[in-house]
Amino acid sequence: MSQTYKTTIGLEVHAELHTKSKMFCGCKNDPHEGEPNAYTCPVCLAHPGSLPVPNEEAIAKVLLFGQAVGAKRANFSEFDRKNYFYPDIPKAYQISQYAFPFLTGGSLCGVELTRVHLEEDTARSQHEHDGVSLVDFNRAGVPLMELVTEPVIHDAETAGRFARELQLLLKTLGISNAQMERGEMRVEANISVSKDENLGTKVEVKNLNSFRSVESAIAFEVARQIADLEAGKAINQETRGWDEVKLRTYTQRTKETAKDYRYFPDPDIPKIITSENPYFSESRLSEIMPELPSNKREKYANIGLPSKQIELLISLKEIDAYFSYLTSIPAVGSEVLKNAANYLTSDALAEMSARPEEKLQLSGEHFAELMEMVSDNRVNSRVAKDLLKELLFADASPLKIASERGLLQSSDPSALLEIIDSILVENEAVVAEYYAGKEASIQFMIGQGMKKSRGTANPALLQELLKQRLEEARKA
Repeated sequence: MSQTYKTTIGLEVHAELHTKSKMFCGCKNDPHEGEPNAYTCPVCLAHPGSLPVPNEEAIAKVLLFGQAVGAKRANFSEFDRKNYFYPDIPKAYQISQYAFPFLTGGSLCGVELTRVHLEEDTARSQHEHDGVSLVDFNRAGVPLMELVTEPVIHDAETAGRFARELQLLLKTLGISNAQMERGEMRVEANISVSKDENLGTKVEVKNLNSFRSVESAIAFEVARQIADLEAGKAINQETRGWDEVKLRTYTQRTKETAKDYRYFPDPDIPKIITSENPYFSESRLSEIMPELPSNKREKYANIGLPSKQIELLISLKEIDAYFSYLTSIPAVGSEVLKNAANYLTSDALAEMSARPEEKLQLSGEHFAELMEMVSDNRVNSRVAKDLLKELLFADASPLKIASERGLLQSSDPSALLEIIDSILVENEAVVAEYYAGKEASIQFMIGQGMKKSRGTANPALLQELLKQRLEEARKA
């Protein structure tokens, strides 16, 4: 390659908002369930005379997102009609926002944001065999948050990292499930390359439904544009798709501009003054704002958790809820927290993966009780892990269960000495090996002691008393 090129990338991300009803009507917002066209009404099917009414829950969720990323919220906002013709647009226009979005500015993961606005989603086209296409309007009118970044990204890895952080934030805030494989979060990349500081010709790449696709499509498109420029070809401003099988972009259509959409304010929807509605107030949103991933990373790092474990915890909302509850208890020290993090990211996660259809029942209080029992040596690690797996889906007091089943760890020397004496009688050959210098033999005897005590023996005390008894027997 004869010259260094500058890559410039801006992202546009659509996220379906998790609300009870659609954006402008009372239909159920559940596009992935039910029979096709089951959740429809005259509004989302664009029947003549039907009037849209904005969903306040959706607006509040967008404003909550803005508060989390430090965006400037608009006092005045309005909805516009974005005009284009396609089978999945029942009105022949989409209700969106143009001149007055709800949010401008802000940043996430070091990437500056241009704007965030609300619009309605389109229906879903299903292309069958024999050239037949069907349209399911269950998704038509679902609240859709669109985020646009500044063109400040310069490589595929940064773009992928931003998309992952955005998904994590959307899930943490509870405003979107953001599952890319289900189309709940859709990423489009605007990519250009140039030989100087000026921006090159912008190409938009759509159909990016995974983080791997985002990174692979950007890398391919950058290489394609550079190769064309090196060959003396001009880059066309266009929209391209991403082929997951061939791992390449392909031309879809000429890129539209804002002028092509003929935006104008929707005359059926009143203007929105956010400061006049208490439901949109910053104080109310602050009250429901959860702890953000960036804050948790810092807090968990100070506890001493490794970065991979931190990312695993904060990416799994249900698991992290238990750990967050434990960190809220002032008396819980860092060693207990580290132990709890290990239990959650290994044993609990494995059990959840094995039983994906079951709902977690364990309360934060009972998880804390279990961790306290481990810390106080009332149960050993093996018993605690077994109890955790059981109680995840059948919440109960671990102390009560351990007491009823005789699982509480024994630190009674007289009871342990009785067990030890029986082990020495039953394993004379192993005792002889120990006296002959085979230190590993004692581990076998400790194992026998744990077995005889049904896992309730305090292993440290068991080992101490066992060595003491062996030395007494040697001198006898």
